[in-house]
Amino acid sequence: MSRKKISTTVYITPEQDEALKALHDRTKVPVAEYIRQGIDLILKQYDHLMPGQRSLFDLPK
Repeated sequence: MSRKKISTTVYITPEQDEALKALHDRTKVPVAEYIRQGIDLILKQYDHLMPGQRSLFDLPK
């Protein structure tokens, strides 16, 4: 999925940087893609805390 991306700064530990670069070397997937996937996992995990419209299926009966 190729969408417009917004540039931001993220600070990671040297250990995280080393592990991500090693993963990139083996898979050739860009480090930025792994960071985006990690953000998506966290957003999904905390979806219940995000503002937004409730589904009709979520309403009490």
